[in-house]
Amino acid sequence: MKMFFAIVAEFALFLLLDVIGGVFYHPFHIETMLSGARSFAWDGILFMLLAWSLLLLVGAARKRFAASAVPLSIALVLATATGYVLKVGFATHQW
Repeated sequence: MKMFFAIVAEFALFLLLDVIGGVFYHPFHIETMLSGARSFAWDGILFMLLAWSLLLLVGAARKRFAASAVPLSIALVLATATGYVLKVGFATHQW
């Protein structure tokens, strides 16, 4: 049960980072132009990967790497899939 709550909390954190980086705040300015006037901002994905690696490093420093790697990875994959379904990061520019 404790692992389930950890996965849900980490999922919420990763999804929040994806929304912040994909919609509101673009510090890296990495975009991929898609068909026509659509683009995809990679900043949310990069925020999620940075947070994932930082949390893995904290788990390794606490000597709990094996216990923290699986829930973190599950939460990252679920947040990435949810962000893709919600189309976080995709933008249409009307110029």
